Amino acid sequence: MAGYLTMLFLQLNPTVPLRPAAIGPLALALWLSYGLHAAIFFYVVLAIRQLFAEEPLSPGWVSVKLLAWLCACCAGIAAVITWLNLRNFRLSLTEEAARGMALGAATLTVCAALFLLLAGVRHSIGRPGRAIGGWLLAAVAVASLAGPLWWRGPGAAPPAGGTVDRAHAFTPRSGNGRVILITLDGASLDFISPAAADGRLPNFGRLLDTGAVMHLATLRPTQAAPVWTSVATGKLPPKTGVRSGARFRPFGTGTPLQLLPDYCFAHALVSVGLFTQTPLDATAVRAPPIWEILGASGVSSGIVRWPLTYPARMTSGVLVSDRFHHARDTAAGLTDLALTSPADIVDPALVDRARAPEPLLSALPRERLDAVSGPIALDRVYGAVADRLSERRDLHLIAVRYEGLDAAGHFYLREAMPRAFGDVAEVDRRQYGRVLEQYYRYIDERIGAAIGETGPDDLLLVVSGFGMQPLSLVKRVLERLTGNSAMSGTHERAPDGFLLAWGRSVRAGRYPRAAVVDVTPTLLYFFGLPIGRDMDGFARTDIFTRAFTEDRPLSFIRSYE
Repeated sequence: MAGYLTMLFLQLNPTVPLRPAAIGPLALALWLSYGLHAAIFFYVVLAIRQLFAEEPLSPGWVSVKLLAWLCACCAGIAAVITWLNLRNFRLSLTEEAARGMALGAATLTVCAALFLLLAGVRHSIGRPGRAIGGWLLAAVAVASLAGPLWWRGPGAAPPAGGTVDRAHAFTPRSGNGRVILITLDGASLDFISPAAADGRLPNFGRLLDTGAVMHLATLRPTQAAPVWTSVATGKLPPKTGVRSGARFRPFGTGTPLQLLPDYCFAHALVSVGLFTQTPLDATAVRAPPIWEILGASGVSSGIVRWPLTYPARMTSGVLVSDRFHHARDTAAGLTDLALTSPADIVDPALVDRARAPEPLLSALPRERLDAVSGPIALDRVYGAVADRLSERRDLHLIAVRYEGLDAAGHFYLREAMPRAFGDVAEVDRRQYGRVLEQYYRYIDERIGAAIGETGPDDLLLVVSGFGMQPLSLVKRVLERLTGNSAMSGTHERAPDGFLLAWGRSVRAGRYPRAAVVDVTPTLLYFFGLPIGRDMDGFARTDIFTRAFTEDRPLSFIRSYE
């Protein structure tokens, strides 16, 4: 079982080389976790069988029949988990890696069936032919381990880092306005639409009524780093090099992994200390983001709190990284945190607002306060930075990210949507049922301020990279067993985000579902710049009016890199 799961880890991380020094620590960590637990589990199952069976089981030291049944169980479980992970993480794998993983899963499925057949035959014929059965069992066992490794291959080289080719400079179309981009973590139209219909979120309602509205398909794992990197580049994780938010090393010394599998409690390996976790930074991004592409053509940007922007670098404009609030805690000050002089951004004393009491936080229960206080307070800080940048007319793209909704949704979705849970006490509903909505109102106010700053030729985009949905019943039980009963919202099943577009150039209406990689091509089209053919997204020209698109044909370039 540990061997099968080691193959799964390697299939999801195709850049890990098949060398003893690389896979040895991984195999040992998985044997100490999954291997020992599987051995204990099967021993307990056999012991229970002995207690209740009419005829006691007395196998030999090496029982072909017993081992065939156990191997069939292990291979069958591993095959199911592999197929499920391939379905979930298909967009995070290259075509070659996905094909190898599919062939490996098929091989494992066939071997599970052969184990089952061998166990049935051995049960039918009894002890005769035991030697032949033993050799067949060993052959299938070797094939079940070696086959997936063969299809996986020795390990592919990681994607080369790409930067903008300065020779690919274009002249943006004259008359373009600015783009104000408000990005949200964990916001969902399922919550916004009814609240806006009741008049509780008037600015969201204005965008829903007079703007373009579409759902956005997101990625798995649904984490801020891979999702927003794909939004900024228009490319899927195999091209960006960012497939999760961290690197994971077995025992802190093994070859780093970026992707841990689902359905086997893999993140528990970090909790128990078998894996160490290191967050990614800007050096992990292997594709140029939209602000570098625009900068090469002389279009300046102001980017605030985008993930994986530390250390900060910018070709034209201002980049305030998502670690700007640490400026008071580092000897480097604003170096690498914001690529501009402090006076051009905002008074550094504003960082102290991250430590100031937030009115919304005073009503929150203590057991949930630590989890939501940081993101909510920091939203105010970065919102003030974005306000300062919006005063600069030389910046044609201003983007700011708010993550407080994600934190509030994880811990207050239960009280905000009691019908989805069914076990919400009335006192909790009255006391905490409006916490999530109050924070949506804060975002609604920020949208209202952006609408007030939008000129006649400007474009306002509100983008949620992923939504929020209730925890499943099984997950709720597990969270309570682990002492985290306050958790109620999740986005691990990749709920859709959304895109709201508003401005004179936008044609109002509801549009077919898009994807997070469509945002950057759409922005390039708005600025009159060509779209890279190596991008995985498409320009959603259908959201613009005919007067805007009739003299603005789509244009393409092989690549900006």
